Amino acid sequence: MSYQMPHQCPVCNHEMKISKLTCTYCPTKIEGEFSSCKFCRLPAEQLVFMEAFIKCRGNIKEVEKELGISYPTVRSRLDSVIEALGYGVDKEKDTENGKGNSPEESLRRQEILEALERGEISAQEATRQMRESNK
Repeated sequence: MSYQMPHQCPVCNHEMKISKLTCTYCPTKIEGEFSSCKFCRLPAEQLVFMEAFIKCRGNIKEVEKELGISYPTVRSRLDSVIEALGYGVDKEKDTENGKGNSPEESLRRQEILEALERGEISAQEATRQMRESNK
């Protein structure tokens, strides 16, 4: 049985390193301190998203269909993967006051949109909540 390597220490939450590699065919073993790739350290949910994104050749409409999520959710998940890989994301500007949204505001807006998408709230309720979050 093959297991996924943990990338965070379960005791202190710091990064774990790979210390031994073994050939699956011959008895060769290499010991040392090796880092895993950036993509290997992504959480499972982000890996599933990236696999769908690549499968769909970056076509957001196709990713929406593949994963059954809305356009804003695709964009949000893509932004979170970009940030997790260590790259900056150009934040959209708030058109009303010219300020960028804080991470908390962006997360709240995303939660509202996802609740609307799941049918948990009405469009009117989503609008009300969005207006309240802008205050």
